[in-house]
Amino acid sequence: MNFAFYTLGCKTNQYETQAMERILTDLGHSIVPFENDADGYIVNTCSVTAVADKKNRAVIRRCKKNHPDAVIGVCGCYPQHAAETLREMGIDVIGGSGDRVEFVNMMLAAVSDRARREKVDNALRRREFEILPAGGLEERTRAMVKVQDGCVNFCSYCIIPYTRGPIRSAPLELAVEQTRELAQRGYREIVVTGIEIASWGADLPGKPPVTDLIAAICEAVPQVRVRLGSLEPRIVTEEFCERLKNYVNLCPQFHLSMQSGCDTVLARMKRKYDTARYLESVRLLEKHFPGCAVTTDMIVAFPGETEEEFQKSLEFIRRCAFADMHIFPYSRRPGTPADKMPGQHNNDTKEARSRAAIAVAEEMSKNYREKLVGTTHAVLFEERDGEFFTGHAPNYVKVYAEGENLHNEIRNVELTGIYKDGMLGVIR
Repeated sequence: MNFAFYTLGCKTNQYETQAMERILTDLGHSIVPFENDADGYIVNTCSVTAVADKKNRAVIRRCKKNHPDAVIGVCGCYPQHAAETLREMGIDVIGGSGDRVEFVNMMLAAVSDRARREKVDNALRRREFEILPAGGLEERTRAMVKVQDGCVNFCSYCIIPYTRGPIRSAPLELAVEQTRELAQRGYREIVVTGIEIASWGADLPGKPPVTDLIAAICEAVPQVRVRLGSLEPRIVTEEFCERLKNYVNLCPQFHLSMQSGCDTVLARMKRKYDTARYLESVRLLEKHFPGCAVTTDMIVAFPGETEEEFQKSLEFIRRCAFADMHIFPYSRRPGTPADKMPGQHNNDTKEARSRAAIAVAEEMSKNYREKLVGTTHAVLFEERDGEFFTGHAPNYVKVYAEGENLHNEIRNVELTGIYKDGMLGVIR
């Protein structure tokens, strides 16, 4: 049978889609593009914001319209709190953010007998880490290893602790085994992912630090690049940097979750750090990983954010000099404390602050890339883009270079100038 996937949201969702793809292909089924005809369509949803929920529904409706006779299944974070909505939409198979093997089995059964099925558990009661196969389809250049699930931070704007449940960590031996397997299958880069990977080990005997895991993965595949997913800034300490700085295969790109550059806004967000602690993490990374790319996320127009607070955030991100940023206007999420906070901003304010923050982010990105002109980097090439082949350097800067079929090859490239969203380079 043929199956097609549409994935929304974070790298953990991407990993779980790859795992479901592999489960199906190991059973002899085929994965086809989402636009093609298929027996079953799977939409793996995100629910981090109300905007994400709107995107989920739009994709599902379009799929039902375009493929009225196919079996449609929906899994991920959205069904964890909106199963009734999906029932009303006539979805054939409804699963949650856990037990992906059971969800795949329900899809297979529904394609055979056309009966509707549903299984959504209570995420807050989960205690076991779900073991899934690593990797995905072979033509991809990088694969993900999921090492952790769940979150207990309960930030005021976020519903993820309710849709993903408490912290569950992968055993270190399992993560190392899956990493080695992916290296043997030809992947050139491994992305260590999870909902909040800095919390890895908190539920394991002895509560080992996440540096134990990262070091073990780097040592297991010294010939493969290892890239870290989003990090909670408090995890970056002198000890963290000293432990990891000598692993040459650890990519010098660190995505430090920020959300705001103003202490009063961070307090309303219920974040567990202030700007002084965050800046300390940035400076430690710059000290121990010279030339590294520090990237982040920022939410603008959070409830009650004044113009003065917003300007403080802009001043702070300039001090951090991020290599890249993702800017998000605050989106109300029913069921979270922030949804009921006073001072909700209108769309005009959200758009204006987004534009201002994006302008600063683009300026910082350009400044970071200008410093790379004349340097040489090992680029992992991924796909063709017009006359160029494109790939990413270890610092995750996108590189454009002329060449034949360079897919999944690593080549030394001298960067000659800024080009589009990345850098132009010449293979040496």
